[in-house]
Amino acid sequence: MPVPLAPYPSPPAPYTPPANGAQSQLVCSGCRNLLLYPVGATSVCCAVCNAVTAVPPPGTEMAQLVCGGCHTLLMYIRGATSVQCSCCHTVNLALEANQVAHVNCGNCRMLLMYQYGARSVKCAVCNFVTAVGASTSTNEQKFSN
Repeated sequence: MPVPLAPYPSPPAPYTPPANGAQSQLVCSGCRNLLLYPVGATSVCCAVCNAVTAVPPPGTEMAQLVCGGCHTLLMYIRGATSVQCSCCHTVNLALEANQVAHVNCGNCRMLLMYQYGARSVKCAVCNFVTAVGASTSTNEQKFSN
């Protein structure tokens, strides 16, 4: 008895890139490489790992930070308060620029970023805890736009 064949679905309309060739970028959800894509695309397939990453809706403001656990570049929607790294699962605080201060590690001199007003910060490189004063330290710098 012959098996009826289902009709082939009609192919989607071909994507037409914008005439001005505008591109945007995002971080691959698989391998964390930076991907360039034409404005208007809804998803991007990574040429390295073949992971498909959804493109945020137009007008969504994105921000970036470096993971404190594995130093991977993370991309997130601006306004989020924390971002979990998909590589090492560290939960990173996503602070606005006016909430961030910098100090050099008291042991290895690595520039550290921490929430402004904190009393100490632990270095992710050497695990040394550096005490920071209430804006009286000479190596503390408040960062704001």
